[in-house]
Amino acid sequence: MTTECKDVTIIGGGSAGLYAAFYCGMRDLSARIIEFKPELGGKVHVYPEKMIWDVGGITPITGAQLIEQMKEQACTFDPEIILKEKVEKLEKNQEELFVVTTHTGHEYVSRTVILATGGGIFEPIKLDIEGADRFEASNLHYTVQSLEEFKDKKIVISGGGDTAIDWVNELEPIAEKVSLIYRGEEFKAMEAHIAHLEASSASIYKNTKIEKLIADEDGHRIKEILTKNQKTGEEVQFEADDLIINYGYDRELKFIKESPLQIELERDFFVKGSGKAETNIDGLYAAGDILSFDGKVRLIAGAYNDAANAVNQAKLYMKPDSNKEIYISSHNSKFDAKNRELLPHLYTKK
Repeated sequence: MTTECKDVTIIGGGSAGLYAAFYCGMRDLSARIIEFKPELGGKVHVYPEKMIWDVGGITPITGAQLIEQMKEQACTFDPEIILKEKVEKLEKNQEELFVVTTHTGHEYVSRTVILATGGGIFEPIKLDIEGADRFEASNLHYTVQSLEEFKDKKIVISGGGDTAIDWVNELEPIAEKVSLIYRGEEFKAMEAHIAHLEASSASIYKNTKIEKLIADEDGHRIKEILTKNQKTGEEVQFEADDLIINYGYDRELKFIKESPLQIELERDFFVKGSGKAETNIDGLYAAGDILSFDGKVRLIAGAYNDAANAVNQAKLYMKPDSNKEIYISSHNSKFDAKNRELLPHLYTKK
């Protein structure tokens, strides 16, 4: 089924996609967001309780709070929002309009497209042990949504990157005991995180791999975890209330890699573009983690900048005589009515 033609289709509902939707409204462009997950917010959902300090002008805020504020801002100009649909094809039709086809068979048509997919559809790399999936409904976790649920528990964490070590450092003060299992020798994390880990009371087991999950009597929860040191062969059995796995994420970029548009990629994970968020395809732009160019800033603030550039270039592509940029919001007439609602005392004659 083919839908109404929009000015911009934004693929991805994370930080870059949400800001792009807001900025489309600033530039009088109709927009839709297509997001594979059942909710907007993107990768920030991985750390909902962690404090974010580096968004300009915003004092420390949790990931969950930032998501809610980004969503509210994105909806200022009522973009169309499509959730739980996976993009499978990106192409152009005979009228040179972009056609985005999802797994449902819907065809979304637009004059331009902004890729805001992050690194693609992120799915956690699962623990490769037979029967492990049956514990996902109980005490095998691939994300940490709430620190409080692990309070006073025996926690085993497996992984050696920044996220795994972050979870150890966050949980160590509130859990009864935290053990970190890592199959490698050298952690792949920032020095400050490793130093924090090594100064903590967490137990660290390197060169160690999970061999077996032992269930409780009902068979519904993990009771113990059998591990083996890959160098010495020594086996250690852990009693565990919860097991947290962080082996990274698989990236799914199939619709980009296989697009008949022949989108230029860099290192097979990123769309090669410019500082203006342009790609090698006219009318196709990219923003956020998916975009690569010299001088790229890989922060949420950088994603916002990419999004604004992408929307500005989309506007110029459709209407070349448009202004290259717009008035800042404090001087933009589009917000007059909204400002009157928010600050009525400033607009009331005495």
